Amino acid sequence: MTAPVPAVLVKGREADAPLVAQEVRSVVGALLEGRDAATCVEELAYAGVDELDVARLVDAMTTPPFLVDRRIVVVRDAGRLSAQDATRIAAVLEHPTEGVCVVFAAGSGTVPAALQRAIASVGEVRDASVGASLRDRRAFVQARARASGVRLEPEATERLTAHVGEDLSRVDQILATLEVAYGAGAALGTADLEPFLGEGGAVPEWDLTDAIAAGDAAAALDVLRRLLGPGGRAGPGLVFTLQRHYLRLLRLDGAGARTKEAAGELLSVSAYPAGKLLAQSHALGSERVRHAVGLVAAADEDVKGASALEGDVVLEILVARLARLHRAAGRAA
Repeated sequence: MTAPVPAVLVKGREADAPLVAQEVRSVVGALLEGRDAATCVEELAYAGVDELDVARLVDAMTTPPFLVDRRIVVVRDAGRLSAQDATRIAAVLEHPTEGVCVVFAAGSGTVPAALQRAIASVGEVRDASVGASLRDRRAFVQARARASGVRLEPEATERLTAHVGEDLSRVDQILATLEVAYGAGAALGTADLEPFLGEGGAVPEWDLTDAIAAGDAAAALDVLRRLLGPGGRAGPGLVFTLQRHYLRLLRLDGAGARTKEAAGELLSVSAYPAGKLLAQSHALGSERVRHAVGLVAAADEDVKGASALEGDVVLEILVARLARLHRAAGRAA
């Protein structure tokens, strides 16, 4: 068995907190190397109070393991550590105690730079974040599938990516179930995957606007239904999302922005989404952008009671019309 590194930091965005927790479990499991967690693992957290007991943490970091050859100290909510506390902990890491490994979990907030440097100098820093785009989520699923005991065919990877949406913490569980069902090394297609998917995960709003912009009405309606599903978004809120999207396209129309950076400055958004908005505005053209804004405005009135149709039906009609508008623009181009 190998000697553990003195410290590991697992960090990520607040939206990726489940992935941070999953990675921490993986790190702790690897450090245990078959040992009993009950005798080797100690957890420290804020537990609803304003301060972590740093004195207790320092004591745990500097006390050699007793009756076991290894102790793993897990520090939750490390993103809440103050600069003063981080400096104190970093000083302890300069002379780590043999057999003690500290795992810092930061699913939100920012770990002070001094502590990050100290951890990196004696151990490792892992970023569990996954980008928000479909491409980033697909890459994550591909990487997890490669690390698992099964092989997913390309269409199965696409299906799993679409199904879990933003809930990427479900990927490993599904892959583990597939390995049990089909055996290690099995090559699986969509038909093999379907019985093990369960309920669909949440999807981000931009999946809806991306599908609409692609002119794919079927895909856009599928995303819409998932957004409207149990625990999902209310109809008026989604109309507002579409309204904001097309008003941005309208603002870009004729504004003279030629680059994603210029568009981002105009709309007060980052360059990547600004580039997508700029491309969509150019692709639709002035007349279709104004038509889209009119369609969304009419739907806004309908979901608020101007129409006898149910709100979900109003949204389905709106999404189908918008997708058709983008498809027509693509054909014209």
